[in-house]
Amino acid sequence: MSAAAAALPAPAARSRREITVVFAALMLAVLLAALDGTIVATALPTITAELGGLNQLSWVVTGYLLASTISTPLYGKLGDLYGRKRIFQASIVVFLVGSALCGQSQSMGELIAFRTLQGLGGGGLIVLAQAIIGDIVSPRDRGRYQGVIGAVFGVSSVAGPLLGGFLVDNASWRWIFYVNIPIGIVALAVIAVALRVPEQRRHARIDVLGTILLSLAAGCFVLAASLGGATYGWGSWQIIGLGAITVVATAALIPVERRAAEPVLPLSLFGSRVFTVAAAISFIVGFALFGATTYLPLFLQIVTGASPTRSGLELLPLILGLLVTSIGSGQIIARWGHYRPFPIAGTAIMVVGFWRLSTMEPSTSGLERSLDMVILGLGIGLVMQVLVLAVQNDVDYRNLGVATSGATFFRSIGGCFGVAICGAIFSNRLADELSKLSGLPPSVGAGRVTREMVAQLPPAARAAFVSAYADALTTVFLVCAPVAAVGFLLSWLLPEKPLRRTVEAAGVGEAFAAPKHHDPLPEIERALSTLARRDSRERILDRLAQRAGVALTARQCWVLARLGEAGPTDAFAIGQANAVDPARVAARIAELRERGYVDGPAEAVELTADGHEVLERLVAARRERLAELLDGWSPEAEADLAALLSRMARDVVVDHPDGAPRAEHAAEPA
Repeated sequence: MSAAAAALPAPAARSRREITVVFAALMLAVLLAALDGTIVATALPTITAELGGLNQLSWVVTGYLLASTISTPLYGKLGDLYGRKRIFQASIVVFLVGSALCGQSQSMGELIAFRTLQGLGGGGLIVLAQAIIGDIVSPRDRGRYQGVIGAVFGVSSVAGPLLGGFLVDNASWRWIFYVNIPIGIVALAVIAVALRVPEQRRHARIDVLGTILLSLAAGCFVLAASLGGATYGWGSWQIIGLGAITVVATAALIPVERRAAEPVLPLSLFGSRVFTVAAAISFIVGFALFGATTYLPLFLQIVTGASPTRSGLELLPLILGLLVTSIGSGQIIARWGHYRPFPIAGTAIMVVGFWRLSTMEPSTSGLERSLDMVILGLGIGLVMQVLVLAVQNDVDYRNLGVATSGATFFRSIGGCFGVAICGAIFSNRLADELSKLSGLPPSVGAGRVTREMVAQLPPAARAAFVSAYADALTTVFLVCAPVAAVGFLLSWLLPEKPLRRTVEAAGVGEAFAAPKHHDPLPEIERALSTLARRDSRERILDRLAQRAGVALTARQCWVLARLGEAGPTDAFAIGQANAVDPARVAARIAELRERGYVDGPAEAVELTADGHEVLERLVAARRERLAELLDGWSPEAEADLAALLSRMARDVVVDHPDGAPRAEHAAEPA
């Protein structure tokens, strides 16, 4: 068996209470990481009004996003090498230290630096939480628990801007960071006390040089995009130098990744047209999503005079439109079997959405703004999950984790680039527009603009200033429209391939591009368990018996499997362990005894040789069915995948056919 397969032992015996407590702490940590990607949006106007540095605003978002994106795969490997609990706790500590320092920032430069530190911690929270769920929850329940992570992403998308605006209005913008501290401390304490995971080292190799080069290339690329034309001229030595570093780091990355045993970004992925096109479209979607959500609150607060809380409410149409189509498209694709029309339609709708946003004026009604944002959200949602599903459907199972992470990586880098480019366009256009005006307070030139300050301007000066601000922001949306149009053209190049059955088990997390662990086996195990258990338990066992050529009822098969895993036992012990009436178990044992499949006294019943032979036929039939569900991934060609199927096949449906779930604390069968 390979190291990868060996890395998937059955979860240790745990009580339902223990799993619930640990899971709640994990979700608190995930919520913190997900919220901090969106909570700052409605606070940015207030932050720049106090700290200045309007032209650096984009880096408050970009610093966190870039750091968390780059560090995510690194945390997965560190958790494998040094223990997930320990590394998870370290990531929480880094995140909390970064949050506390963000709240203490006295300048925009400090805030950007501390947001980057916060992102370095946040990168580990989501991916390690998923890995820990795999350590403590059986595969048959893992999909349900991991689905909550996707739900947390959805909740944070809606709650982030609202919570940020509420805290700014009722406390201070600093509390959008301070609020993390008590929640994070609770999560840290619960994890320290309640989480029990085996201190085992898993096989992993960290691609240190590849990570450094990738970080350098991405960071310099985004820096050049944000500083060029704003802080420095495009022909300045600073921008040329950043461009040169980007090119050199990218060129050096190629041979490094080709030689790396476990590359952070396998170049073989780019041999797939599906991955290459999906990565390019993901970049554009990230550009659109983060560009819009970062600069729309500026329009709502400065141009229309909305409070931070109200601006968060006014963003809801965009977020809700995104949620509806991102989740809905995944469900439709799983049933219909075709995914290519969705990114084509989605990117076309994005173009319309950005064009409509670019026509907004200070006099535009709230209803019209909401309609514009709904259109944009619907378009983005039609593309987000589809790209992840297309990539998962195309790659070899060994690349399932890194391919999914790769699609998410390009989306995040696109977001960094989009926020930076939009920020540079906004700053340049605003400076140009304001240079034509006179009689404005000095604070405007320093980038310290508040809606209260705008309200106090003389009517003529206020109208001129608001118009200049609106023109600068709508120019941002106008530039995003042709970028989305490029995505529309690229979407026609996305190949359509028959969907694997495992795509039907895609979780809610795919809808929001939640980061994934690099190891594909837990994800395949979760998908197979979900697919294999979609029928009622009685029907599954009936079909299994029919496939195996065994003349037993579903309940007889279930008792036979429990006797096979437990060894000499009695009806009371089986019933107690599985929440089933022992009298009914005893009746099935009697029926199996008549057929010669069990023997021994009532207090120590065990399978006969014939009973073991029937059980092995059931296990073989189960394994055959699981192999069919893999649909294109061959277990015969991969030892670790074959071992995974063999281990899952011995489950032979753990829950009782009548619907009584087996206790959560029961260990997986060997």
